[in-house]
Amino acid sequence: MQEKREPSAEPRGELALRTLAMPANTNPSGDIFGGWIMSLMDLAAGLAATAVADGRVVTASVSHLAFLAPVKVGDAVCCYANLVRTGRSSMVFDIEVWVLRQRLMGVRVKVTEAQFTMVAVDETGRSRPLTG
Repeated sequence: MQEKREPSAEPRGELALRTLAMPANTNPSGDIFGGWIMSLMDLAAGLAATAVADGRVVTASVSHLAFLAPVKVGDAVCCYANLVRTGRSSMVFDIEVWVLRQRLMGVRVKVTEAQFTMVAVDETGRSRPLTG
């Protein structure tokens, strides 16, 4: 059962990644690809998890992915990572994507959210316990 989350007016978690939505990230109709946004979310989760794990991590799963609003060319895309829980070798992060609408004088809009499970791995790619 999916847990109920209250909508927030502010991003939850720490800013993990910020970039600009460019024309190269669009389809022929000019819409930003959802897959591009998902890859940014995976990068943000990986950066946050690497810091927690103090080493290499991999993405184990993505759940509760929801596209809430479109991303436009020129938007500043900001990915926030919020650590929800840790296990022996795993970490679960809520990743939220908010944009700053440049054309609307920096209005902030939540556009996407998902939950990423990341696993700490050793040099051979096998799971390892989290340190510290």
